[in-house]
Formats: sequence, C-alpha cells, structure tokens
Amino acid sequence: MSDMQSAVLDAADALVGAFGRHDREAYFAAFTPEATFLFHNLDRTLGSRAAYEAEWTLWEERDGFRVLACRSRDRRVHLLGDVAIFTHVVETELSVCGERVTNNERETIVFSRDAAGCWLAVHEHLSAIPSNLP
Repeated sequence: MSDMQSAVLDAADALVGAFGRHDREAYFAAFTPEATFLFHNLDRTLGSRAAYEAEWTLWEERDGFRVLACRSRDRRVHLLGDVAIFTHVVETELSVCGERVTNNERETIVFSRDAAGCWLAVHEHLSAIPSNLP
C-alpha cells in the first residue's frame, strides 16, 4: 500500500470514527463546504455540507436521531492524482425514535487532496445493499 493510500484510509477512518461517535463537529469537518451528498433514503441530493448539517439537525430534533456505532469493511482506495475514491461496506447502529436500528450499506466517498496535503471528502454516496447480496 502506498503512502497516499494510507493517508486516504486515515482520512476515511477519521470520518467514519467521528460518525460512529456522533461527533458532529469532527464528522462535518472531514468534508469541504461544497461537498455533495447522495443518500438512498432521501428524495434529493444535498448540495452542500451546510445542507447536510441542516438535515442532520432535523433528524436529531424530529426523530431523536443518534449514531451509536459505525464499522467499516471491504475497504478499497482508488487513487486518481489528487482525487481518491474510497469504497466500503458500512454497518451503522442508530437510535431513531427511541428504537435501535442497524443498517448495512455500501458507501462511496470521494476525497480530494488540498494544497496542504490534507484529504477532505467532496462527495458521499450511500446506497442500499440488494437483499440478494451478503
């Protein structure tokens, strides 16, 4: 594994770890302000980090949304210069409306390396795993 792949995995680990702790500040800091988000359970694309933060706040206030844990497996990094595509299967434990929910989903996160060499997420795409797949 190259140093750049390791750096992308470190960035992904920080993002997934912050999500799993329900650490809003650290989680959203892993994204650029102009990052976009496409989630299979939403009827629209979120066109900025601020739009996603507003949606997250709505989930917390309306649904009692809370992330309890998050695990990543089947991780891959594809490097394209200063862009990296990270894919994995993510298992998330949530509390929604007082009930514990576990989701297994596929996720793609596109990272971009800034001038300082930091890898920040510019796009997140969460998709359902078809029921006929493990």
